[in-house]
Amino acid sequence: MMWYYKPGKSSDNFWKEFEEETGEKILSRSLGKYISGWREFDEKNWSGIWGLIINTSGGFRFHYFPQNSFFDSLTRFAEKEPPKEKKIFIPNEKISSSQLIKEEKWWKRLFIRSVPQLVIKYTDEEGSEKRLVFEAEYSMDNRKSNNVI
Repeated sequence: MMWYYKPGKSSDNFWKEFEEETGEKILSRSLGKYISGWREFDEKNWSGIWGLIINTSGGFRFHYFPQNSFFDSLTRFAEKEPPKEKKIFIPNEKISSSQLIKEEKWWKRLFIRSVPQLVIKYTDEEGSEKRLVFEAEYSMDNRKSNNVI
């Protein structure tokens, strides 16, 4: 399954195609930056890559698309193997909790860098509890709590 933006293709069509291919309803989505918690990414020092954060009826997804800008080539010059298209998927039954942590006090946001963090606790293949962390402006839709999944 590969989802790419094609010129002339609307974002609505992209998300509709995504739902059709996965068979899952999109509950919320955002652009976010991976920080830590996924073995493959951590072993290759891929912290700081940007991608789509997608909460579906089936679980949590992060989808990284390769970027070829001049800035990206400068910031990734030390990498031996630049990341190609990569995906993270955690089914709902493996997720124990999720939380959006953001600074609520306006005056602290003025003086301290306070990008909201999305933290997902999940059980990996070996049965160990892990913690997946992203930075994201994650839309909570109309929910009052910090649970995002």
